[in-house]
Amino acid sequence: MTRPAIEVADILRGLGPALRDGLSRDQHRAVNAILSCRTAALGGHVSRCEDCGTMDVAYNSCRNRHCPRCQAAASYEWLEARRRDLLPVAYYHVVFTLPAPLARVAFQNKRVVYDALFKAVSETLMTIGADPKHLGAKLGATLVLHTWGSAMTHHPHIHGVVPGGGLSPDGQRWVDCRRGFFLPVRVLSRLFRRLMCERLAGLHAAGKLSFHGDLVPLADPAAFARLLKSQRRRDWVVYAKRPFAGPDQVLSYLARYTHRIAISNSRITAYDGQRVTFRVKDYRKEGETRYGVMTLAASEFARRFLQHVLPDGLHRIRHVGLLANTQRRAAIAQARDLLADRIPPPEPVPEPTPSTEIPTPAPAPGPAPCACCGGRMILVERVTPAAQLKRRPQERMDSS
Repeated sequence: MTRPAIEVADILRGLGPALRDGLSRDQHRAVNAILSCRTAALGGHVSRCEDCGTMDVAYNSCRNRHCPRCQAAASYEWLEARRRDLLPVAYYHVVFTLPAPLARVAFQNKRVVYDALFKAVSETLMTIGADPKHLGAKLGATLVLHTWGSAMTHHPHIHGVVPGGGLSPDGQRWVDCRRGFFLPVRVLSRLFRRLMCERLAGLHAAGKLSFHGDLVPLADPAAFARLLKSQRRRDWVVYAKRPFAGPDQVLSYLARYTHRIAISNSRITAYDGQRVTFRVKDYRKEGETRYGVMTLAASEFARRFLQHVLPDGLHRIRHVGLLANTQRRAAIAQARDLLADRIPPPEPVPEPTPSTEIPTPAPAPGPAPCACCGGRMILVERVTPAAQLKRRPQERMDSS
């Protein structure tokens, strides 16, 4: 894969020691990982071409969930695990957005408010899905937290991928949604609003919210109650898109959203050491007019990027209902049994004949061929993090 001309790591590195002023522990950890990713600091290995002798050094990845370099591989591995969970039903995409005044509270209380957001969305889907007036079934969903807009401003919202139906209360049949219609978004919005406000009120009463800067007045219970009252009067944005065209489209969506971070390296178009230009999308517009570019000072770019670093241990992908980790295997098997008539039979395998042989499985992919001559690359040395200072001869491998 071709390395982008400009990477987030280049911008963070260009800011020098000033970058680390005022960072939280989690942000420090993310910065260290991004700057070390695929460098000698993390070790790696040295390969040599058997034919032309060309040497190649490959360094290890940091695997940090905020690193732009590491998310493609993480997304692929995660998707392979999810592929076997797909059901032969329509899938829907729903989005639950936290209003801006409450998003400011979330920014200063990420761990507890983001957790409350997940729980409110999950309870909303499960409650409305179980209501006989709407579906009367137990749903399942994969929920993904995003905290950014296209310009990396703070915009917390949850994307959900939901099978279009669920198991009946007695577990004896599969209940489908109406064709092309998931659940009424107005009903979802109102219940989501009530549940989220109740959870925030409970967190405040338990003393689990802290306030800084111009939000300090909200530490007063009466002031926070007024804020919640004002938000109960407004409509909350819940959006349900049309169903996906099929399993491949569901997986394609998941690949784009589950391991996405605030900005990918490919969106950065220019960096002169002081200012950064990157591509943005305005979702309020239609067609080509929604695409444009934005230029920010490098320090502001870094601030926006790092504000989306999540607290350590906070899971941003969660499975609920039928897809919850504690019951997914049994629930998926049960649903597949009930939907057996919708699963296409496997294609028959022809009997081998003298002119038709059963193909052998493709070999596992090996190391990339030599970039110079296409020859086979062989491992000649492992580079440990300490080896960046002094390489010891005994670490070399005999390649003869």
